[in-house]
Amino acid sequence: MAGIRDIKRQITSVRSTQKITKAMKMVSAAKMRRANDAMMAARPYADKIKDVAVNLSMQMEEGAHPFMEAAEDVKTVAILAVNSDRGLCGSFNSNIVRSVSRFMQDHPDKSVKLYLVGKNVYDFFRKRNADIVKQWVSLGGKISYLTAQNISDQLMKAFLAGEFDELHVAYNVFRSTASQVPVVQKLLPLSFDEYMTSVGSDDDGQVLTDYIYEPASDKLLSELLPKYVTFSIYHILLESTAGEHGARMVAMDNATRSADDMLKKLTLYYNKARQAAITTDLLDIVNGAEALK
Repeated sequence: MAGIRDIKRQITSVRSTQKITKAMKMVSAAKMRRANDAMMAARPYADKIKDVAVNLSMQMEEGAHPFMEAAEDVKTVAILAVNSDRGLCGSFNSNIVRSVSRFMQDHPDKSVKLYLVGKNVYDFFRKRNADIVKQWVSLGGKISYLTAQNISDQLMKAFLAGEFDELHVAYNVFRSTASQVPVVQKLLPLSFDEYMTSVGSDDDGQVLTDYIYEPASDKLLSELLPKYVTFSIYHILLESTAGEHGARMVAMDNATRSADDMLKKLTLYYNKARQAAITTDLLDIVNGAEALK
């Protein structure tokens, strides 16, 4: 009977856990839709500001703005690693930790400074005594433009002050609900060569699209590029948030399915143990009756 009580206790525990995972899946699905809507709403502005920045920068001389000046000898690199504050989202957090760790291993000759968004990645590198300059934790998944502006202002100020030569961003690109791809890409200094095909160029590399700028293009460039960096970080935060909720939704769905499979096995064990206990009791009764004859 003790075995039956243990199995019944396990069934009750698994059912309680299954209710929690099912509720978390529904909550994550709702949050992911909101984050995805915010990301899609920001995409037209992101595309347009990139097009204007590409056209404007290609018409300017090399080194027209400090954000476009590449260091001759890169000695110090900063990484903005974007992760989540909470777990239970599959490999979402560990992918970024591995990507940043691999980047540091691949560049042993460079000093790497870390700017961390999310408690998970902060706890990991804090325990390993990494060079953490700044961290933003307990955001609660509430990403606003002001949050991105606060992060970008500190990063741009540090870059202009010469505290690091390059800025890379590590985050999960949101492909779909079930697919978040970890990437590490350079953000500063800005380089628009890879985007030239999106705005069009002739064989000599000259920009085909021509804009009339007001005020002068150099003044506009100094105003536009900081906004471009800020909005790039804002869009990265939105993508990471949508990916986090998508990953958690899938993880909780898998956990709910696993709990259902476990309940079926436990129920089978419970029925077998109960049947065996009843059979044993019947045999005891029969044997007792035979002994009285």
